[in-house]
Amino acid sequence: MKKLGILTSGGDCGGLNAVIKGAAFMALSKGIELYIIPNGYAGLYNLVDQESLVLLDPHRLDQFDANFAGSEAGHSRVKIKAISNPEKYNRIKEGMNKFNLDGLVISGGDDSGSVMVDLSMNGISCVHAPKTMDLDLQTYSVGGDSTINRIAQFVQDLKTTGRTHNRIIVTEVFGRYAGHTAFRSGIAAEADCILIPEIPADWDIVYEHAVSRLTRRIRQSDVHAGTYSIVVAEGLKNADGSDIVDEAAGVDAFGHKKLAGAGKYVCQELKKRLKADKEMPVFMKETGMFVEGIYELPEVREVTPGHLVRAGNSSAYDINFGYEAGAAAVLLLSEGKSGVTVSKVKGRKIEFIESSKAIEQKYVDLDQVAFYESIGICFGRKVASYEPILREVDGVYDRIY
Repeated sequence: MKKLGILTSGGDCGGLNAVIKGAAFMALSKGIELYIIPNGYAGLYNLVDQESLVLLDPHRLDQFDANFAGSEAGHSRVKIKAISNPEKYNRIKEGMNKFNLDGLVISGGDDSGSVMVDLSMNGISCVHAPKTMDLDLQTYSVGGDSTINRIAQFVQDLKTTGRTHNRIIVTEVFGRYAGHTAFRSGIAAEADCILIPEIPADWDIVYEHAVSRLTRRIRQSDVHAGTYSIVVAEGLKNADGSDIVDEAAGVDAFGHKKLAGAGKYVCQELKKRLKADKEMPVFMKETGMFVEGIYELPEVREVTPGHLVRAGNSSAYDINFGYEAGAAAVLLLSEGKSGVTVSKVKGRKIEFIESSKAIEQKYVDLDQVAFYESIGICFGRKVASYEPILREVDGVYDRIY
């Protein structure tokens, strides 16, 4: 291996620049040249038409910060297999040959990983550095921790406005059909209710939990102030198991429905029950809030931080993992590996698994949910029984994610 290319694909997130710098620093230490292939798979497909590529030498590496979220290499959502050109793989190989690239470091999630598997099967040497803020790969993926920390901070901060106005605040976050980011950020922010795709929501249970806590807090406050916070994943399913989507939003480049409207839907279900609750006007009058025709019910507000949760700065955890994943990918390529995903760096051990297995979707562990239900957090269902299994271990450390 003399020259390698690196590209990032899919959604942006924290830690990606650490992947790029980790790969570049390792390449420099091994006497390998590493070049940025800009704009993800679109850039790879069009590589043959490019006049030059940026070499990641020490001077160029000084120009961007591993701490910043997003990617210095840029992104696109392109499914190579879906390109109609029958010579698409040869076109990519021609582009790589033009710049004498012996292999690729590719950082992306499940969709991007599936393209990487496809490229490897078509004779293109590549290694996958796992990246997705959704945390739904079989390995840890760079971006997850950064996103969880940002969501948790937003939810915690929103409690100030919620308590000022005695509102129920619903925060909708990314995650598609796995609820990892909603789950972990909701726990960290001490949210009262966490709604995830793995558990179809029973709205009567959500309402009972919300009203019980909200009214208790307001009644017990010497200034009649209180709030209730809900974190909901965008891929939430209704009680009947159906998706909550905005059909007008269309589909993305990989054919997935663009999920939208979960937060709004939660608000609608709660408002509908508030209006039908005969005890609510009594509560409003008892606490001095009731004004006929103007302020008769507690407010329910939706907040969607959107891309703010994947922007800004990266967490220390993601920077560490990003460096490790990028550098390990270069080492694996230099040893002739292809079609594999970096799992972890553990001392001198570089652990990896087949990418086709790594990109299989991982869901939230419902036993872990039951643990948190046992300490009072609502997940939109009847509280599941949690019977602990006690086990002594020999100091083995596993990452929480």
